[in-house]
Amino acid sequence: MKRTQRIAAAVALAASALLVSACSSAGPGPATANAADEKPVVDKANWPEKVPTSGLAKNLTLPLEEYMPSYADQVAVEQAASDLQESCMKGYGIDLALPRAGANPPPSDNDANIERRYGITDRAEAAKYGYELPPALREHTDQPLRELSGAEVEVLTGHTKPQAPQTQGAEAAQPLTAPAQGVKPARAEFNGKKLKAGGCVGWSKGRLGGEEADPAFVAQLAGDSLLASMKDAKVVEAVGAWSSCMAGKGHPGLADPYKAMDQGVTADGKPTAESIALAVDDIDCKQQTDLVKIWSDVESAIQSGQIADNRSRLTGIKAERGQEVTAAREQLAASAR
Repeated sequence: MKRTQRIAAAVALAASALLVSACSSAGPGPATANAADEKPVVDKANWPEKVPTSGLAKNLTLPLEEYMPSYADQVAVEQAASDLQESCMKGYGIDLALPRAGANPPPSDNDANIERRYGITDRAEAAKYGYELPPALREHTDQPLRELSGAEVEVLTGHTKPQAPQTQGAEAAQPLTAPAQGVKPARAEFNGKKLKAGGCVGWSKGRLGGEEADPAFVAQLAGDSLLASMKDAKVVEAVGAWSSCMAGKGHPGLADPYKAMDQGVTADGKPTAESIALAVDDIDCKQQTDLVKIWSDVESAIQSGQIADNRSRLTGIKAERGQEVTAAREQLAASAR
């Protein structure tokens, strides 16, 4: 069970990072810089490359990535929705500044998380940071949203304001639009104007479309393909060769690259000499055994089969997502005029 959880965590790393970015949009205003350091709130220089440009994963892609939204597309949709929601709220006489999308980029462009799908792959980064992410990706730009009144929440979300949880910490910071116990349908109107179904959030989603797109289905296929690939004889042999190589470098007992990641990640997020040495040896052994190419070739074949078996559904998801992104970019262009 623990092994499967480690694998699932590796697959979901990019997705979880995207969720963190999206959830931050339940927080603050369209400021152009952090108050503390005057850095831009949205710095595209920190956005992930669509295809890796360095390391063992350089130019590496998987077939299912064709059906996954890129980070740039995710940001476009999120920002367009925010712009629409601000405009919608203004129509009710409410000035609301929502966070800027793209302020906290993930380490990978999409749910494939190709840079770390088979463990770490960039030797230059490993030599600096071990198994940790570069500092720019570990920083978090905070954009707190002002406290909304009950009426404002109803106009925005289409339901009453969730009650504040009794617990403190991360659990207390639930997005206003997240399902919550105790909420009721919003009032019928505000300032003499009828509320929209689902509030301004629901209205914005309707304007952009994409309700039928199901990225979770694609991510599930990608998770299944990774698990299936680990059972393939070629991958088993390559992982075994990698494990033997690691043992020869003084790191015995590492069954797979995920175990090395477990061992190398530090509690405080600060790389040590030991974790850096482990990370560098990890990548050197991957290169020596050709593990990344062997593994990705096997998984690519599995994903090609998945695509053939689910072509109609995947084609629909891709088309729906494309329409949503097109609508989002048109909205952003209109907002910029």
